[in-house]
Amino acid sequence: MYGTLYLCATPIGNLEDITLRVLRLLKECDVIAAEDTRHTLGLLNHFDIHTPLTSYHEHNKASKGPKLVEMLKEGKNIALVTDAGMPGISDPGADMIALCRDEGINVTVAPGAVAGITALVLSGLPTRRFSFEGFLPYDKKERREVLKSIENETRTLIFYEAPHHLKDTLKELYNALGDRNIACIRELTKKYEEVKKEPLSKLMEYYDTNPPKGEFVVVVEGISREELRKNEIQSFEEMTIDEHMLMYTEKGMSEKEAMKQVAKDRGVSKRDIYAYIHK
Repeated sequence: MYGTLYLCATPIGNLEDITLRVLRLLKECDVIAAEDTRHTLGLLNHFDIHTPLTSYHEHNKASKGPKLVEMLKEGKNIALVTDAGMPGISDPGADMIALCRDEGINVTVAPGAVAGITALVLSGLPTRRFSFEGFLPYDKKERREVLKSIENETRTLIFYEAPHHLKDTLKELYNALGDRNIACIRELTKKYEEVKKEPLSKLMEYYDTNPPKGEFVVVVEGISREELRKNEIQSFEEMTIDEHMLMYTEKGMSEKEAMKQVAKDRGVSKRDIYAYIHK
């Protein structure tokens, strides 16, 4: 019988964020695989837990993952933890989960605090639809591509950022998205939890004179449907009507269908488009 990989959420700030189930699993599992064993040892000592620790992180996942799989195949149960929050969210736990799924090993979750969702709720920005982006890529080209892909996103956007990169990231977001409302949230669930909610331009000014401290979650308002529509109309107006018609006829639309869609895109009557085409 194979063992089970338990994904155990750990506190994102206040140590009382941890659940009773997670505490029980950390005591009962045969081993705890931790992103940073020193950090996790502090948590275990606080709750008087003495389960053996082993490291599993970004730099050893390729070699350590198969070893953990072998332990699971021997029937051992493993608790996988990250430094804070849910394993698998912006950390190498996702690779371990995929490896276990491929090997037919049972994986289950002992849920708890997640920084992105906690910050979203605190932000005061719309929560019905959102997109979790995590950390932006370090590669400059890939970073630009990601920012380009979300410039017309109507959903609320959630990013993670380190304090020493925050000011540059805010500038990049401003250049890509414009002066949106955002919330910069730090020290989640801790004594000095802070939510700064302002237009992007105001927060850029604030952090120019107040150096960022602590790990941040940045929550960004999505583009309004009205603004999105304006951008679409502007984009279409940069085309000639002939180019606009060709865009749809090449997709298989009839001339009549294309005229109707072009008129809708440009916010004019179908008669105007017909008159131009048949002038």
